[in-house]
Amino acid sequence: MLDRCAMRGLRTLWRISWWDRMLMLEAALWLAAASIVIATLPFRHVRRMAELPVRRIVLPPASHAVIVRRVRWSIIACARRVPWRTRCFQQGLAAHCMLRRSGVASVLYYGAATDAKRGLVAHVWVRDGDTDIIGGEAAGRFAVLATFPASALRTSS
Repeated sequence: MLDRCAMRGLRTLWRISWWDRMLMLEAALWLAAASIVIATLPFRHVRRMAELPVRRIVLPPASHAVIVRRVRWSIIACARRVPWRTRCFQQGLAAHCMLRRSGVASVLYYGAATDAKRGLVAHVWVRDGDTDIIGGEAAGRFAVLATFPASALRTSS
């Protein structure tokens, strides 16, 4: 027997379109891949994943904005529902990979800051031009250590 929360989740899943269901499935798969790579492999593999080339698709401006908004929605919605913990790094890497495969030239930022209670803390956020996609609300507190692709750091300085 399913509990109320699970039943509500199934009803919601039933109400959304097939397109959104597929997007949620893709987001869940990217979150799983990002979580596994981050937890088990050396950083060079994480870097390889973060440096996926942008798929060469010519997107009209309206489609571009829709893709960015839908990827953000799917990552945030899935991150709350998967049975493992996903933090900014997993969410950012998953969103970045989804966007780049959809033809959006997003940039993944890796930053650090000092915190009075926790010491050195890190944060990952993803942007598309001037648009924050994942993690941008806290990005202002962090000094950028690296960007993926790395060329984005040279052009934004």
